[in-house]
Amino acid sequence: MELKYFLKNNEICPISEAVISLFNIEHSYGFGVYENVRVKNSIPFFINDHVERLFKSAEAIGLEHQFTEDGIIKCTKQLIEKLEIKTLNLKMLLIGAKERKDSCLYVLPLSPHFPDEKFYRDGVKTITKKYERWLPQAKTLNMLPSYIYYSEAKKNNCYDVLFLDKDDCIIEGSRTNFFAMTGKTIITAPEERVLSGVTRKHVITVAKKNGYDVQEKTIAINDLKKYQSVFLTSTSSKIMPVRMIDKMEFAGPTKELKELIKNFDEYLKSQEAA
Repeated sequence: MELKYFLKNNEICPISEAVISLFNIEHSYGFGVYENVRVKNSIPFFINDHVERLFKSAEAIGLEHQFTEDGIIKCTKQLIEKLEIKTLNLKMLLIGAKERKDSCLYVLPLSPHFPDEKFYRDGVKTITKKYERWLPQAKTLNMLPSYIYYSEAKKNNCYDVLFLDKDDCIIEGSRTNFFAMTGKTIITAPEERVLSGVTRKHVITVAKKNGYDVQEKTIAINDLKKYQSVFLTSTSSKIMPVRMIDKMEFAGPTKELKELIKNFDEYLKSQEAA
């Protein structure tokens, strides 16, 4: 897959120009926010939600900029058309500056990385680490702990690392949101405690529409055995069943979880058709 172009400040440029100066102190100090957007059949899924959250993240860290939501969405769609690639991922990167007018927006095309189908059938392995993100509601470039812990998870053939708070409750993954369920009752951490993922938001909407009872509360790791199944959500994996957390093992996806996965896949197809 040849990715020839990217977006810089809402202008389509050759990918060779996708560089950031070593003297850019805002980037060096992580004064920026980002989003990942899934593109399938040339449709950027939930792009309005992603751009809205990009702006909310920027506001949360005091990052002022000159861009508009409509402008970013319009130019991103033009970039997708110019790339002539139907399935890919996009990374939106908004870097702050001393002056509002000097902030920079980049939209970078990335090769898509979708999970193996066997993971959806059998579930994935995860590990846990004690860590609470600073300012969890904002998707910032402050990713060092997540990077280190995720790298450790990958070395142990795990799909992600789950973060525990001071009370040993599972809050979220390094790049996923976490859910536990029994029957048609679904539990997930309170929205104010996590980076509320765009996929998380839509999975909750679909679940409620299909008769699931979704409750927001913390889940102690010692209480996990009370639940029949657990799963993760993210842009790239959609709904991903979990088979193992540390040494705690769960059965394969329950009938209710399989049904939720089916409901969500149908919802995505309806969004694509629209």
